[in-house]
Amino acid sequence: MNALKVFFLSRLLREKLLLVVIALLVALTLLSNFSGRVARAWRTQRATTVALADQQQWLANRGTIEAGAGQAVKNLDPAKTLDDTQLVGELNGLARAQGLKFTSDTPRTERSGQFAVHTVQFNLLKMDWEGLKRFYLELTKRSPYIGIEQFSLQSERANPAVLNASLRVSSVEIVH
Repeated sequence: MNALKVFFLSRLLREKLLLVVIALLVALTLLSNFSGRVARAWRTQRATTVALADQQQWLANRGTIEAGAGQAVKNLDPAKTLDDTQLVGELNGLARAQGLKFTSDTPRTERSGQFAVHTVQFNLLKMDWEGLKRFYLELTKRSPYIGIEQFSLQSERANPAVLNASLRVSSVEIVH
């Protein structure tokens, strides 16, 4: 340490000032890096605390949730629930029955205990209002086994009477 002191004191004033400025810049850089790490750690800790509180609330309400699921199962007829293939087939059949052009994506499945929820993106192309209305009314007859999660409707620019609809449709399956 004495060698550094002797080195520093033996320098000219402008060299001393330059060394002090460099030392301050290094200290500021280190402090900035440290404060960034502290901020990230605090945000992570806060997010984890919120997530744990949310999970704790779900666990605290476990009995109520399970009772509600049991009641829902009693109200559903397992023979009427649809798997992912049946959901796509049902939607295709409804669209064909109304004479509608359509496309559909591959269904996604989320399993949870005794339920499986199947979701598919279904697009109806170049149709009129009456065709869409008939399709919707037929689809609602299959509730609560099939439901619309998201719906968007657009008209063709060239002909506003021609519509395109995009639906995210889901079905519930009781898994044995």
